[in-house]
Amino acid sequence: MSDQVSVVGLGGSMRAGSTSLTALRTALEGAAAAGAATQVLSVRELDLPLYTPEHAIPDAAHRLVEAVAGAQAMIWSSPTYQGSISGAVKNALDWLVLLADRQPAYLTNKPIGLVATAGGVQGLQAINAMEFSVRALRGWAVPLVLPVAQSWQVFDPDGALVDAAVGEQLRALGAEVVRAAYQLRQEGTCDYADSRQFAAS
Repeated sequence: MSDQVSVVGLGGSMRAGSTSLTALRTALEGAAAAGAATQVLSVRELDLPLYTPEHAIPDAAHRLVEAVAGAQAMIWSSPTYQGSISGAVKNALDWLVLLADRQPAYLTNKPIGLVATAGGVQGLQAINAMEFSVRALRGWAVPLVLPVAQSWQVFDPDGALVDAAVGEQLRALGAEVVRAAYQLRQEGTCDYADSRQFAAS
């Protein structure tokens, strides 16, 4: 593959040992192995103020939107809080309204991989919440998603990944995001025909 694509990872949590941030970094390892340039935008490090249209635009929001605008694909990762995504991740997504006047606007033609971690078994609810935002922002949600259930078994108390099988699934998701980005670039569409090979991961 020529003309390297860029994949930006967005997410994590405000917790120092964030499992969702570890999951995001692991998925980006898969994207890098598939040939992409990668960048992590941690919501903890971004430290964005709550979005409001009356805000003077902070430097962190400029950094976020410029990174996203320059990427050909993204991976989002959120912890599951009360059956949905975290407020910090949602706030970062709210700031993407600053992409409204870009050409193309928002996340048009960017494939987005979705990851969630959950202490219980309800991680798919956070995935579904993020998918609504992908559609609203005109992106393409990659059908292969990864809700990581019972994260206390998958990560250690410091947030490090200890489950090798989940690690491989996350890296496969990262690789699929890169594949989708190249197909969109080359063909102007994405049928995800190759994603079936990861379905049993």
